[in-house]
Formats: sequence, C-alpha cells, structure tokens
Amino acid sequence: MLQEFKEHLNNQFPYLQNEKLLIAISGGIDSVVLAHLCAQLQIDFALAHCNFKLRGKESDDDQKFVVALANQFNKEVYTISFTTEEHAKKHGQSIQVAARALRYQWFQELLEEHQLKYVLTAHNTNDNLETFIINLTRGSGLEGFTGIPSMNKNIIRPLLAFSRDQIMMYAIKNGIEWREDRSNASLKYVRNKVRHKILPVLQDVNPNILDSFKKTLDHLNESQNIIDTEIQKISKNIITEDNTGIFRLNIDKLLQLPYPKAYLYQILKKYEFTEWNDIENLLTAQSGKQVFSKEYRLLKDRHFLILTKTNTKDSENSVYEIHETVDKIEVPISLHFQVSKEKNLKSRVDILVDKDLLNFPLRVRKWGYGDYICPIGMQGTKKLSQLFKDRKLSLIDKENTWLLTDADDTIIWVIGMRQDRRFSVSKETKNILKITTY
Repeated sequence: MLQEFKEHLNNQFPYLQNEKLLIAISGGIDSVVLAHLCAQLQIDFALAHCNFKLRGKESDDDQKFVVALANQFNKEVYTISFTTEEHAKKHGQSIQVAARALRYQWFQELLEEHQLKYVLTAHNTNDNLETFIINLTRGSGLEGFTGIPSMNKNIIRPLLAFSRDQIMMYAIKNGIEWREDRSNASLKYVRNKVRHKILPVLQDVNPNILDSFKKTLDHLNESQNIIDTEIQKISKNIITEDNTGIFRLNIDKLLQLPYPKAYLYQILKKYEFTEWNDIENLLTAQSGKQVFSKEYRLLKDRHFLILTKTNTKDSENSVYEIHETVDKIEVPISLHFQVSKEKNLKSRVDILVDKDLLNFPLRVRKWGYGDYICPIGMQGTKKLSQLFKDRKLSLIDKENTWLLTDADDTIIWVIGMRQDRRFSVSKETKNILKITTY
C-alpha cells in the first residue's frame, strides 16, 4: 500500500511534497495509518487531535496515545478539548454535526496560526460509500451522489482511493497500533447502521462493490462536470449582478429553458437553501414573497428572483452621526461634504443644501414606514413608501436605501434618489454645502 499511496500522491497531489501539512488524527486506525504512511515517505507534518470529551477516560487515553505517537515520529502535536455535548445543545445540533463543526473550525485556526497550507484527513472509500447511501436515504441532487471530494479548498483526503480493508491489512502487516472507539459499534448513529447493517449485505450481493462504486462515482462526477459547464453558460444569459453583489435571475428567460426547475436548483444549490418547493413556487408567486437560507434570501420581484445576503438587525437599526467638522464618511455609505459656490445642480449622486439651515450632527439611517419628504419641484409632502412604489423599487432596493437627516430627524436627502426642498439653496443662501455620494 505504501507504494500505491506514494504514486497516488504524486499523481493527484504533487504539490504536497514541498509543504508542511497538518494531519487530523483521532487515534483510530485510518488516521494513524495515514500518519505512518506520511512518515514513511518523509513528508513534513504535524498532528492535530480533538478531545471531544464524549467517552470519559477513553477520550483522554486517545489524546495520550496521539501525543505518544507524535513523540515517536518526532513531530509537533496540537491538542484541544471541547465540551461537545454543551455546544450541540446550545446550537440545536446533533453530537456528530457539532463535533464536525468544532474540529474543522479549529483546523482552520491552526493553519492560520502556524502558517500551514493543508489539512489531511483519513476518509477512505468505505466512508465515501457510506455517505452516498446516507444521502440516498435523505434525498439529494446529483452532487450528493458524487462522493466526498478528495480536495475541498485546503482540506485534502488522500486515503479516499483506499478501502478500509487495505488500511487494516497495512496496519496489521506493519505492526501498527491504534485506538478503538467503542462508539463506532453503536447503532444509534446513522452511519454505523449503514456500516454494520447495509454494507455487509451489499458486499454479499457484490464482493467487488467498492470497485463498482468507484466507477459509478467517476461517471457521476463526469455528468456533474457537464452540468456545471452548462449552468455556467446559461447563467450568463439569465443572471445579472450589480455592483453591490445582488443577483437578479430573469424568470421569463428561465421558464423558456427545458426543465427550468432543474436549472433553478443547480444555480441556487450553493446558497444552501432547503425549502425547494417554496423556491419553485416563487416562480409564480406575487412580488414580495421570500425564501431564506441560513445566510441568503431569495425574493420574487415582478419578473425576477433577487438573491442577496440577509441583513442583520444591527445594520437595519443603526444610526450614524456626522458632525460639522467631518468632510467625508465611508460607512455605511460613502458621502463627501464640501463648500461650494454652485447654485444649480442636477444629479442623483450629489445635492446642494443651505448649510445654515442644517442642524448638526447630521445622521444617516435606513428608512421606516411613516417617513416622508417635501420633494423639490412638488407641493406638499410625499411618503417614502409611495415614492418607492412610484419608482417600482423592489423590497431589497428599499432596504438598501439610506436617508440623510439633520439632528431633528428631518429628511434632507433620500440618498441617490430625491432631495427635500426644506434645505434647498435659495437666492438668500450664503453658505452652500455640496454633498456627494460615490
């Protein structure tokens, strides 16, 4: 196996040879064999071990074993302990999901702190097949059946090409010791049910199931690559992005495609939406309907689906003060203030105001229902909600609109859109202030 592993690294990950790597090690057979293989090939590495405090003394003994192994290799070892159960309860997660999140976050911290490039994990072919079956039971798109990626950003999985039996045989042949995690035998975990109940049946039906599975993965990944290429080409025609990072998907153009639902799924899957029936319903819903993922929002606006990151309550409720001595701000929006001699200006990016009419400090805030202005060129007042309606602004456009007010919260400018006449320049104005957004 050592020679096969060496050839696999040379073919798939040749750049690892000149790097110092971080090996994630539990003390179990897979990660211990990975460390031994790397040591045999004289690869520069350090070990990283997480003690999840889930098995009492056994967890502590795993940590001691890994530290001793690092000393045997004369390698650095980093260890950390987590109160995993407490973290899982606090975040409403399963123990396994919590443990995964904790360890991968810590790995990234180690990479940055010690200036390392890659983390090696010991997932093998059996793990890949187990994941495939789990995704099958839960329902998945094609990407759920393309397997665990051998490389995901700075996470490398060099043992994916090897089976659990190959790893076991190498360990026994070379007298390698490892730690057994008794929880791996517990059937309360879905993965263990697949491992101990389902895989043996599949191997009985087809003793070469792992080889067949590898070929299937190759075919599925090729199919996914074709889909990705097609989606990239189609996206150029139906998706536009503005300078604020907001995506607009043209519904009419999408519906002209064959299998529009499939295209919609492929385009949006990376944004981690889960309510796909609701997303599909957006295509025919009224404007204003929304669907949320953890970090993103999809909004129906007339003939478009608009994708944007979800706003935080802090940014929505924040008020930013601008004192008289300030000549420029960059947050939350770029504004520049300068004395001017101009008295006529027609532009959406700047306005002229009578400085003597301003009550400082000025303020920048988001709009709210009930806000109104006295627009230049119009009699009376106008509610901002009506102004936005007249301009056919989407909900997201409204949320991204900022107001400039004085200290009394009287609106001076709906920034980039409409100026209030109460602060406008007149023949009697002596001090003109030019305010520009850019």
